[in-house]
Amino acid sequence: MRFTFPAAVVAACVVVAPLQAQETADDRLSALTGEYYAYQLAQYKQIEEGNGSTAPGSELASVTPEAHLARAAKAKEFLERLTALDESALSPSSRTDAAVFRTLLEGDLGDARFREWEMPFDSDSSFWSYLAPRTGFTTMAEYERYIGRMRDIPRYFDEHIANARAGLERGFSVPRVTLEGRDASIASSVVEGVEDSPFWTAFAEMPQRIPAAEAERLKAAGRAAIAESVTPAFSKLLDFFRNEYLPQTRTTLAAEEMPEGAAYYQQQIEQYTTLDLTAEEIHEIGLAEVARITAEMEKVKADAGFEGTLPEFVQFLRTDSQFVADTPDELMGVSAYTAKRVDGVIADYFGFLPRHRFTIRPVPDAIAPFYTAGRGGLDACMMNTYDLPSRPLYNIPALTLHECIPGHSFQAGVALEQAEAPPFRRQTYFSGFGEGWGLYVEYLGNEMGIYRTPYERFGQLSYEMWRAARLVIDTGVHHYGWSREQAIDYLATRTALSRHEVETEVDRYISWPGQALAYKLGEMTIRRVRAKAEEALGERFDIRKFHDVVLSLGSVPLPVLEKRIDTFIADGGQGLPGVEYD
Repeated sequence: MRFTFPAAVVAACVVVAPLQAQETADDRLSALTGEYYAYQLAQYKQIEEGNGSTAPGSELASVTPEAHLARAAKAKEFLERLTALDESALSPSSRTDAAVFRTLLEGDLGDARFREWEMPFDSDSSFWSYLAPRTGFTTMAEYERYIGRMRDIPRYFDEHIANARAGLERGFSVPRVTLEGRDASIASSVVEGVEDSPFWTAFAEMPQRIPAAEAERLKAAGRAAIAESVTPAFSKLLDFFRNEYLPQTRTTLAAEEMPEGAAYYQQQIEQYTTLDLTAEEIHEIGLAEVARITAEMEKVKADAGFEGTLPEFVQFLRTDSQFVADTPDELMGVSAYTAKRVDGVIADYFGFLPRHRFTIRPVPDAIAPFYTAGRGGLDACMMNTYDLPSRPLYNIPALTLHECIPGHSFQAGVALEQAEAPPFRRQTYFSGFGEGWGLYVEYLGNEMGIYRTPYERFGQLSYEMWRAARLVIDTGVHHYGWSREQAIDYLATRTALSRHEVETEVDRYISWPGQALAYKLGEMTIRRVRAKAEEALGERFDIRKFHDVVLSLGSVPLPVLEKRIDTFIADGGQGLPGVEYD
């Protein structure tokens, strides 16, 4: 699923000048994207943070069919107005803005065509997963908004339930096998005592800067909201999930088995990868990459001095106790130390270093049993510490590079601090670019000297194989009709991932068609355009300038990235203005 988050408050206070009053094509485009940005902010109830990022307001977005269809109609209107502009008169940077804008609007229209909102569950995380914050807030206003959102949860859940029922009626649902046990994440919020609720955490950790009387008032309001709104809403959702939704979900796996399934899967491929590829083409790319990486794994096995076969080496890695953390803190420590070692060499690979800081925290307990290994974001990257034997330590350096630095958290900080970028682009996210970057920096860890042992290098290759195998598995399931067992066997016999990770990952691919394709295809694109720039520029190629140019784009469709690197080559490999490279 692709999310876009506006970066400042404009919905209520920005006056956009009429398009005809603007003097240049760039101005007209800027006015149009500003209007879109304001509309998105209002629709998704977001507010501005001091650093230009966004935060939830005091309400949750409407998810009724009427609201979704109204957004689609607005997207169609924006697209028509964009098409009416003379894009040949735009500056190079504005042409990039226009390409990003067009892709966003086309994605919105694609979602509406297939009524994606009628399938609001997946095996990884769902619409309720991030409503409860992991920590307390810092201001009274943040608590007031949080209480407002909690009060809005019953309405929000009811709308999702109605959408899910509509999906069931037409056979548009998540496969049942991928939802087994996922009710635990809902049940964790159905509690007897308010202070047992995950939603109480923010009040238990209220900062001392809030005056005592105000703190008590906010806590009382929070207690009431949890008792009267949150817990009953989760209880109703749990009953619906267990007794109505799950028993009626489809038993087939392939996306192409659903209504308009072939067209839907192709739309998902295009949306997540931003590339014009078919399922058949992607499957063949995956098979070729799996063969290439297998040969690399054989070399690393030899470097480790292991004399058995590759499957025997993988079994050794999965079962030897030296690779298992004794405590969650030990795993978190390996991740944190990796991040600090990256800090020691980061300036050799990037000229622009963001001021924004992030933390590393564990995946929330409620979703950890069926969540992926980690996830990065602007303010935090998360490591999954559930079932430690399934989280071998030799994988943690690659995972940290991907999720934290110079992966998603670093990447988001750079994008946020591009002052010239229009607000609608500062936190836009395309999976092909974003996840491609995450996998690319796992590979970059070899050049940066982050992998210190053959086991850690094998962990990097195992993660790369994991993403290559996704190309085969995702298309295998959704286009060629593979069974879940076929998919599990394919991933388990080609990576050093634990059985637990293999099963949770396969369920994720089954329940989320197309998303898993973004990683490897994006990484291959970035590595290909880098190789093209290195060959064309020769001694003038500076890896810092290349990386800065890539990340300064924010997140863009992959064809837009390639065009920008062609310009980078044409201008002799220039970096970012104002950044010292010598």
